[in-house]
Amino acid sequence: MNSYRPLHDPAGVDPTPASLAIELRLAREYVEQVAAADIHDHNDMVKAASGLDYRLRALLAAVDAERGNQ
Repeated sequence: MNSYRPLHDPAGVDPTPASLAIELRLAREYVEQVAAADIHDHNDMVKAASGLDYRLRALLAAVDAERGNQ
């Protein structure tokens, strides 16, 4: 039995992004928010990592959409 579960399923669906300006603002806000997370608290780190993963994927999707690379 494998207890490992990846943060992101490569076959999963990426988020539908807002505009690049909005995604950039949301990413900055989230980075600011998780900067205060307790590095010694496993739950805080898992929440921060999963939130940052989502925000980064949304930001990259917004960049691709703006460039026309959908």
